[in-house]
Amino acid sequence: MASLQDQLLKAGLTTKQKTRQANADKRKKNKQQRSGVQHGATLQEQVKQGLAKAKTEKKVKDNALNEQKKQQLADKEQLLRIQQILTHHQIKNAQGDNEYNYTFGSKIKKLSLDKVTHKALVNGRLSLCGLDDVTYIVTCETAEKLAELDEHVVLVQNDKVIDEQIDEDDPYADYQIPDDLIW
Repeated sequence: MASLQDQLLKAGLTTKQKTRQANADKRKKNKQQRSGVQHGATLQEQVKQGLAKAKTEKKVKDNALNEQKKQQLADKEQLLRIQQILTHHQIKNAQGDNEYNYTFGSKIKKLSLDKVTHKALVNGRLSLCGLDDVTYIVTCETAEKLAELDEHVVLVQNDKVIDEQIDEDDPYADYQIPDDLIW
């Protein structure tokens, strides 16, 4: 007895090419079943899921790196802005005989100032700011603006002294304190 394929060929309902193709497909299917790759579709799905997961992880990592770079640029821009404000608004030529002691980081430093600048610094009209081991003398308004950007830049900012009022009950009101008195 002839197979169904032979009967269909004799009847003219199929061609030899279609028969060979059907046999090849059948052999491939049987081979896949024998080798254990029965779930080819699930394997493809797993690969697709792995790729999608890797893609989302890469996207999250890239976003984190972009945020970090943006933060670094913002910090650098702020530092340059502070440096520009300090260099443009610093008071120069204030060298003198009076010494003013202040702390810069963990070090105590001395600054030689003239009388007018020393008095303005003590009374709070001027302030000391520091950046990269350089000390700048600026007005108190400039120091306030810099404190808004970065409070660590301002080294000395004394409270403003309003006109000294003489107390009527003060027994030493008639005696003036010398300007060159250093405590």
